[in-house]
Amino acid sequence: MIRLDVTPESAGWGYSGLRVVVLAAGEEFHHDTGGDEVVVVPLAGSATVTTDGDKAELTGRPSVFDGPTDVVYVPIGTTLRLRSTDGGRFALATARATRRLPFRHIPVAQQRIELRGAGVCSRQVNNFATTDVLAADRIIACEVLTPGGNWSSYPPHRHDDLEEIYYFEVAGGGPAYQRADGVREVRTGEVVLIPDGWHGPSMAAPGYDLYYLNVMAGPGERAWVIEDEPEHAWFRDTWTDQAIDSRLPFGEKGEEDR
Repeated sequence: MIRLDVTPESAGWGYSGLRVVVLAAGEEFHHDTGGDEVVVVPLAGSATVTTDGDKAELTGRPSVFDGPTDVVYVPIGTTLRLRSTDGGRFALATARATRRLPFRHIPVAQQRIELRGAGVCSRQVNNFATTDVLAADRIIACEVLTPGGNWSSYPPHRHDDLEEIYYFEVAGGGPAYQRADGVREVRTGEVVLIPDGWHGPSMAAPGYDLYYLNVMAGPGERAWVIEDEPEHAWFRDTWTDQAIDSRLPFGEKGEEDR
């Protein structure tokens, strides 16, 4: 069952996409990647990913708040088959691409798990499809976990060569907030699309931990170029005198990267 389906066409842009697939126990999902490269991200549960000539077992996790997960990269021009013995929920992050790169399984040990910011801006970033971790044609993807009461995606910033999708899950079913064009309340399963411009912060309401999956792609060089909004850039300097929130990390121990 496809619970969410954002394509470049439905978003009104050219590159970034995201599907969220829910599988019952023993159920299988088939997808022809066509012109999209795909990163399969378990949100809850484990699965087997097979293509015409490759196979990977995804260990997954009980939920997004239980630590990082292994992921699979699937190239363009491939039939992807996703099967879950016990059932689960899986994100298929996509980018319109032209180069066909190899199928790859990226375990947690090969990813870069970082603790970013400090104080009330402390958050955990799981880098599994960023440019320093995964060789790809266009896709850039990572996930961010923010303890309740904290802010992430702060200072506000932009990277106008990239079309960005924010997909949210909130522990306990609570609300969270995202500033993009105004401030929007978001809940589990919702997305915010950011074609360009200043955006952030992402705000976790007190008592409700926040997760979001970022999917980005664009027409230019595959580079995660971030420019802080000048009015608020000074706040980054305050982190040097603050400790990282003791509630982090949610899963595997991360490296400090402020």
